Amino acid sequence: MIFYVFPFSFPPISLVGQNARVNRNYSDVCINESYAMPRLRIPSPAGLITFEAAGRHLSFTNAAEELCVSQAAVSSAIKSLEGDLGVELFVRQHKRIVLTEAGQRFYSDVAMGLGHIARSAEAVRRTTEDKHVVLSSSTAFASHWLIPRLPSFRAQHPEIEIRIQTADRDTDLGPDPHLIGMRRGLGDWPNYRAFRFGSENLIAVCSPSYLQQSGVPRDLTDLAGRTLIHLDEPHRPRPAWKDWFAHFGVEFADAGEGLRLNDYSLVVQAAIGGQGIALGWTHIIDHPLTEGLLVPAHAANWETGYAFFVVSNRSVDLAPEAKLVKDWIIEGAPDEQP
Repeated sequence: MIFYVFPFSFPPISLVGQNARVNRNYSDVCINESYAMPRLRIPSPAGLITFEAAGRHLSFTNAAEELCVSQAAVSSAIKSLEGDLGVELFVRQHKRIVLTEAGQRFYSDVAMGLGHIARSAEAVRRTTEDKHVVLSSSTAFASHWLIPRLPSFRAQHPEIEIRIQTADRDTDLGPDPHLIGMRRGLGDWPNYRAFRFGSENLIAVCSPSYLQQSGVPRDLTDLAGRTLIHLDEPHRPRPAWKDWFAHFGVEFADAGEGLRLNDYSLVVQAAIGGQGIALGWTHIIDHPLTEGLLVPAHAANWETGYAFFVVSNRSVDLAPEAKLVKDWIIEGAPDEQP
């Protein structure tokens, strides 16, 4: 078992606040007589740390090296502790030291107690030093919206670590102040706080090379006859080509032709690769459109009435760094119209 080593010369700790006084010899803590409780006799913290090191190594020399003190200082601290307790803790046997029966019992408790303190201190350090945010989203949002913008965020906030968790379905967001997610809906989730990112807008997109080879569709009926890239989303409900054409009053018979994929990130890549026309969620394809990797195949835009939100569990307040990331995402949302 590994224990953290505390500084040898730190001052003793008052156990009950302002009404306690500390013995300057580090032998015990004296409680104000006005409290109806027994006097607490706590051995010197420095002595306990020295004893733990000596008991773990079964060597005053090795304990002294670990604590960066002299062997004489270790021996003196152990003698002082033995005097305080009224028992011998170590005995010499054949040029080595061993714990007495009382020493073994005391060592077990001291080692356990210091281990608890060390682990608790480390946990407190992590809560004050570890500034991370977990973002739950689709692979497509992470790949095409978030990743291109991360360098700029890291340059502004190098102290914050964003941990991206993608899944093929919307996972439950537990009561974690560092956890946020991207979700599609109406913003009325009973267990989540919802912060609006932007409306759901769908347009038809393709690569410039595809448009050059196939020509610009004359109208939506012509577009319906082109090679279409379909998203067969098994877990997240999403509009399909038939819904998009129905909104504009265009008959569309889905005969199972074209390219069918079950991940929207693959749909975007296929469209960029010139394999057909895809439905483009404008908030996801904002970067490919800006870079000229995709272009609108037609001017038609369907605003579905749904929207995308940054959400968090309603039972906890967001950590400051999570709130900062949430605000940064919302500030980077594309315009409502493509």
